[in-house]
Amino acid sequence: MKIAIDAMGGDFAPKAVVEGTLKAAERYPEIQFILFGPEDVVREHLTVEKENISIHHAPMAIKVTDSPVKAVRTQKDSSLVMAAQAVKDGEADALMSAGNTGAVLTAGLLLIGRMKGIDRPGLMATIPSFSGDHPYTILTDAGANVDCKVKNLVQFAELATLYQEKVFGLKDVKVGLLNNGTEEGKGNSLTKAAFQLLKDSSHLDFVGNVEARDILTTSCPVIVGDGFVCNAVLKSFEGTALTLMKAIKGAIKSGPLSAQIGGLLIKKPLKNLLKQVNYDQIGGAVLLGIKAPLIKAHGSSNPVAIASALDQTVQMLTSGLIPAINQRLEELASKNEADEVKED
Repeated sequence: MKIAIDAMGGDFAPKAVVEGTLKAAERYPEIQFILFGPEDVVREHLTVEKENISIHHAPMAIKVTDSPVKAVRTQKDSSLVMAAQAVKDGEADALMSAGNTGAVLTAGLLLIGRMKGIDRPGLMATIPSFSGDHPYTILTDAGANVDCKVKNLVQFAELATLYQEKVFGLKDVKVGLLNNGTEEGKGNSLTKAAFQLLKDSSHLDFVGNVEARDILTTSCPVIVGDGFVCNAVLKSFEGTALTLMKAIKGAIKSGPLSAQIGGLLIKKPLKNLLKQVNYDQIGGAVLLGIKAPLIKAHGSSNPVAIASALDQTVQMLTSGLIPAINQRLEELASKNEADEVKED
């Protein structure tokens, strides 16, 4: 198996990307990692030669400020586009990038392409769970689709359920709908219509509405919503977690001696908590509904976060997720055809 890596994507590229790839290559000697970027620049950071790491020369890099669609269509020699093209041509099996989010999603959609039966691919964000029922919760769509149709939310639920089953090995995956209240009938026209379709689904274990305050503790491993709302919730979580940790540290350091002694006593538990909520350890967001795995790592990813995103990519490749999605889509298409015949 081969993973195409955008070596020039991210705030700390290519150094962080190359160093993270070295970590992953050590863990997975059976996987081939292909770094796309200017060969001399990338090689400068490749401090250790690995048989399962190669460099594919790509002279250009798409910037964060570039227009996503225009950049993907015009910058054919960029590291991101050449990496995505390699997946499209069958020269690689998956793509990982920490670069321009819009450009990464555009490359996945335009170059790798949608699966047959998928209206819009969904961006799946993995967030920690404190419910005790499952280690991570999938929140989707995480920002790829700001304006969604009802059928999009149902497809996101189907894709995320399969992801939890195949990648994390969960069974009987419950699905919740992100809403402004738990009662049926709450929400806007989109969530009201989506509630009914999810409720009527014969193959989804839909349990109803979930409020934003319950996302971290809900028993639902999958929560669906439109990209605008879910992305705002994710950024709120991230900002709250960072601010809270800084506030705790500040209170300990500026407090009396008793507070500083107490801080030493809880130092290890705090580190463990930080590790649990730190995206460095979790990986990246996944674009599901396209023909090959695509992982979008955080733009400020360090080597640890890059390695975690590559861990996630390997898990997707080895879990049989893509074939499972294709099979489910075929089953759904057959069911829809049968239902249409009955109606006729």
